[in-house]
Amino acid sequence: MTDSTILPAAVFKAYDIRGTVPTQLNESFARRLGLALAAQARREGVRSMVVGHDGRLSSPALSDALQAGLQAGGIDTVDLGLVHTPLVYFATHLDGSGSGVAITGSHNPPNYNGFKLMIAGRTLHGEDIQTLRTAMADIQAPQGVAAGQGSHQDLIDTYVRHITDHIRLARPMKIAIDCGNGVGAVVAGRLFRALGCTVDELYATVDGTFPNHHPDPADPANLQDLITHLRHTDCELGLAFDGDADRLGVVTRSGQIIWPDRQLILFARDVLQRVPGAPIIFDVKCSRHLAQAIRDAGGVPTMSQTGHSLIKARLAETGAPLAGEMSGHIFFNERWYGFDDGLYAGARLLEILSRSTDPSALLESLPQGLSTPELKLPMAEGEPHRFIARLQTQGKFPRATERITIDGIRAEYADGFGLARASNTTPVVVLRFEGDTPDALKRIEDEFRGAIGALLPGRALPF
Repeated sequence: MTDSTILPAAVFKAYDIRGTVPTQLNESFARRLGLALAAQARREGVRSMVVGHDGRLSSPALSDALQAGLQAGGIDTVDLGLVHTPLVYFATHLDGSGSGVAITGSHNPPNYNGFKLMIAGRTLHGEDIQTLRTAMADIQAPQGVAAGQGSHQDLIDTYVRHITDHIRLARPMKIAIDCGNGVGAVVAGRLFRALGCTVDELYATVDGTFPNHHPDPADPANLQDLITHLRHTDCELGLAFDGDADRLGVVTRSGQIIWPDRQLILFARDVLQRVPGAPIIFDVKCSRHLAQAIRDAGGVPTMSQTGHSLIKARLAETGAPLAGEMSGHIFFNERWYGFDDGLYAGARLLEILSRSTDPSALLESLPQGLSTPELKLPMAEGEPHRFIARLQTQGKFPRATERITIDGIRAEYADGFGLARASNTTPVVVLRFEGDTPDALKRIEDEFRGAIGALLPGRALPF
């Protein structure tokens, strides 16, 4: 068997390791990864790592194999068991190691799985991931290194207590939550009841086959059951979580989806009351209205590349109190530890909304433009980044007031924006458009259609 078979290049993504089981990821792969991580951890003075896993059918075996590799490489392991990804991050802060692995396929289909990695307080991404691949190719258990020891720890009660110790709702609330049979169901109901909520739970049994709907609140289709439930009950609000509960979806009583860039407006207004003048970080896919709202609240809008690992690194560099991206990853550095956690973000949202007699009306009053969902232009492997480089240098956007190229090309207009960027996880170009009016939205789409069509004549476009 060749190294390319054992270590397929496609699984080493920009932000994590992710692929199909067992063809790409299996127990042999996990053990090799454990050995490579152990070698890196020892070089960085790390002696212990926490490990947790989601509810996918393949996760327990991958977790066991990973921990076997870590221990063979001389690293002690603390097995957290079945937990949502943010609880792994929480555990790394609690023990001070900053080092851990979450085994999760996030919102991918059931036959996928993956590894999210932290060492010495740094989330591994980009070149770190490729370095691991190189190390794994010929890794062997080290000679003369004492094997690490394994232990188990249940931190769910500790996690809930840490949140409820500093978040207080102004009044009791009745909410509905949809965990989509993801691992967040292990914690979510317990947490929100501890905050004083009456909770209606949808799909609160962890099931790695996801029998009801896909656990991805970024897709409106996956929020329809929650919308229906709100329509027929007296719940004030609906919260939804992705497969490993590091992302939050929000639905109002009338069925309006409050996308993450609008959530960030509310969070920024709240945080900036306590940290005036601070930078607030958001990714290139977010609405123009977010930047203006941050300015209006006395903050400094700071645009970043897309990617939860990249945003987390930017957060650490700047010390910003808050960051987020359009996909639903929200990071609180103020009163929390700076990692993305859908359940914690939900708790912070309820803290704000509990001060209002009509939370849905408050959410629906947040500014927004007319916008498209994320549109995807499929391409061959490797083509998206090459095309975006051409679009950045050759693309014509004559009516744009500003061209931002930190991640693809975002053309700003007086009444909207257009974005084209290469995905770092799949071979597609991601497009998104926003306008203040239908005419503005159409005009911006037409300008991008012309710019892309000039470089890709005859290519069918998704808009």
